[in-house]
Amino acid sequence: MDLKSLIRDIPDFPKPGILFRDITTLLRDPEGLRYTIDIFTQKCIEAEIKADYIVGMESRGFIFASPLAYKLGSGFIPVRKRGKLPAAVHSIEYELEYGTDCLEVHQDALHPGSRILIVDDLIATGGTASATAKLVQNNGCKLVGFGFIIELRDLQGRKHLPDVPIISLIEY
Repeated sequence: MDLKSLIRDIPDFPKPGILFRDITTLLRDPEGLRYTIDIFTQKCIEAEIKADYIVGMESRGFIFASPLAYKLGSGFIPVRKRGKLPAAVHSIEYELEYGTDCLEVHQDALHPGSRILIVDDLIATGGTASATAKLVQNNGCKLVGFGFIIELRDLQGRKHLPDVPIISLIEY
């Protein structure tokens, strides 16, 4: 299946000069969504990625991490923006091109020694994925890989990530 054909390009969003890769058109296609989760699962199995937990990054990472966790027999852990989680949290601040941001995870979600696969819809510069990896590793967990639906290769986000398997289904 040609997943690229199910992704809509939106020029000048969220600001002029940006070409936004919109996955909502992929999500609404039942066969495309099913294929995406199935091929994602297959690639994780082929890469021998065994995770106790799939960590999904807010918010589009949740969409793919949850069914992937189900298919792989793993638990799902959300990593959210500041102030969205109700219990005590671990947090990490990280740099963006236009400022800083903060990610949080419940303190009781990550157990030292747990194997973690981090999933998001897209990797661009790698800032959010790198911060999530640090958050996981700072809590004694073993990072076993990353998974992305889309990778924007020209932005070289991979070079900012730890040396673990990286799966991307579509490259631009």
